[in-house]
Amino acid sequence: MDFVDYYKILGIEKNASQEDIKKAYRKLARKHHPDLNPNNKEANKLFQQINEANEVLSDPEKRKKYDAYGKDWKHAEQFENARHASQQRPDGGGSQHFSGNFGEEDFSDFFQSMFGGMGGRSSQTKFRGQDYNAELQLNLTDAFVTHQQTITVDGKNIRITIPAGIENGQKIKLKGYGAPGVNGGPNGDLYISFSIVNNTRFRRDGNNLYNEVEIDLYTALLGGEIMIDTMSGKVKLKVPPETQNGTKIRLKGKGFPVYKTEGQFGDLFVTYHIKLPTKLSAKEKELFTELSKLKP
Repeated sequence: MDFVDYYKILGIEKNASQEDIKKAYRKLARKHHPDLNPNNKEANKLFQQINEANEVLSDPEKRKKYDAYGKDWKHAEQFENARHASQQRPDGGGSQHFSGNFGEEDFSDFFQSMFGGMGGRSSQTKFRGQDYNAELQLNLTDAFVTHQQTITVDGKNIRITIPAGIENGQKIKLKGYGAPGVNGGPNGDLYISFSIVNNTRFRRDGNNLYNEVEIDLYTALLGGEIMIDTMSGKVKLKVPPETQNGTKIRLKGKGFPVYKTEGQFGDLFVTYHIKLPTKLSAKEKELFTELSKLKP
């Protein structure tokens, strides 16, 4: 596998701060997001590399290993153990000294040459492939229903089923969809993070939804029926007489679907806001004046 310089991918220096990394990632992720570059395989591939670079460089521990071992940073622990074992060899292998900084050098080839005199066992060492990370943006209305989408990872199209109720920031794992393993080792995994964009008037909090509905003064005073929107369609509500401004009601089961729990939903909470009449006629003002005199 060719070496990919994560610093070069993000357009930053090796001494960049965590804030520099965050800013560079956000700028490039927006520019090369698959939604803005449909059917552009090169843009999709670059988007994956941007995500991989951010995943490694934004984590101080992973960044340290990457700086030392380049593309083989995930095998740093195995290498350290192997180097320690080499230094204990009775045939003089312990006289070798290594700086630990491989840069773009192929670690796998170096590892093999280091243990070439041990019956070829090193060439059979299996290593797990690198994990991939991707981000998928959904509208809130999309997250309300179970549906399928196709994402492109490393030039391959992967069709996934997204269960209703997925949360903003939630991450799912697709086992074996990462980079191929080394020497027949298992493939890495693919981690998909979801970014949910609220394209509705509802506010989501977990499985519950919240909304505000205006009712006129006369309905609030005398009672009546109104139609309101829910995520699954319109429903009719009865407004009791003398309903106060700010009254909150709960519609059980009209909230968001519970993730991977068929048929279960949160609740919808509706807050009434009373809209006062404007541009009153002379007669209306007269009637309101008479009404005010009736109250003690």
